[in-house]
Amino acid sequence: MIILMGFSIWRVLIGVLSVSLLLLFAIIAYKKLISYFKRGTLEPQDYCVLNELETHPATGEVEFFFTSTIKRKAALEILNDDMSFHSLIIEKDVEPGGTIVRFNTTTLPNGPYFYQLKTDNQKTMKRFTVFN
Repeated sequence: MIILMGFSIWRVLIGVLSVSLLLLFAIIAYKKLISYFKRGTLEPQDYCVLNELETHPATGEVEFFFTSTIKRKAALEILNDDMSFHSLIIEKDVEPGGTIVRFNTTTLPNGPYFYQLKTDNQKTMKRFTVFN
């Protein structure tokens, strides 16, 4: 029998196979754990994406843009800096794809605000500043 630095080939082979088997079980357990914690999370097609404004600070007429993958009811609102409701921009059924909503910021006093998109399963908001 061949001896490599005090180890037999069979012991080295058994050691490599046992480490490989242990790594295989660890990978399988990791995948099971990830799939367990992923349960109940929203899939990308289940919610809308609200984009940032292109003009910073906002002046004059601005365009709010959001995307949806399915037809759904959506409401776009303006909130004050303290998160209290200020005004409703739109509330309607939107089609799949992108939606642009134009809003005239001259109706708002200068200062910080939030714009919020609400659907049946989400509420997302972004901050913007009006400077007219």
